Amino acid sequence: MSFALGFMNIALVISFVVVILAQIMSMIRLVIGPGTGDRILALDTMVVNAIALVVLLGVAQGTRIYFEVSLIIAMLGFVSTVAYARFVLRGDIIE
Repeated sequence: MSFALGFMNIALVISFVVVILAQIMSMIRLVIGPGTGDRILALDTMVVNAIALVVLLGVAQGTRIYFEVSLIIAMLGFVSTVAYARFVLRGDIIE
């Protein structure tokens, strides 16, 4: 029993580190990105990484509320990515 808990804690720590590194690399791409498309993709990747961090936090704390929060973040992230891409392509969000 304690071996499984120890393995779970190690897996959670490794997962947190990997997702945080991915978030940092996405932030670097957001700043350095040569084009607007790269920056939009970096923002979308940052939303996915934020969702992963929230889900990992929910697993680590053993509560289910974080999964609902991750669904809300996913919906807002999708809508904001589409709105920003439409703004860049057409110059207007609402037609």
